[in-house]
Amino acid sequence: MNKSLVLRAIADDTRMKIITLLLRHNYCVRALARKLELSEGAVSQHLKVLREAGLLTGERKGHFIHYDVNREVLRTLAAKIEELASIERQPCTSAQGGCQAAEQRETTGNAKDCGSPEEKRCGGTDSGSSES
Repeated sequence: MNKSLVLRAIADDTRMKIITLLLRHNYCVRALARKLELSEGAVSQHLKVLREAGLLTGERKGHFIHYDVNREVLRTLAAKIEELASIERQPCTSAQGGCQAAEQRETTGNAKDCGSPEEKRCGGTDSGSSES
């Protein structure tokens, strides 16, 4: 699964409406167009993006293709987002690299060069308590 592709596909309001409809019932392009009050061509373009992201499968029934959501892609994406949400914040120290605030203070002797309060904490001048 290409996370970026899936996120871009579901970032559009119309495509999210399509996914929501298809989670409840399988529809063809014509039925989706009626429900969404869009042209069949517009719906087809949205379906193409969703299919390319791996979010949809289609089953031919006569002359029409009825679409369904690949729920496993949604579950995998949800798990990845949950992983991100569970990452614990750790205080930044100059020993970890990337933190220049302490070095700037040593060079200039001026803590104001650090910028925001968050950046000052990064240099180790604050206990690292988080603000809400």
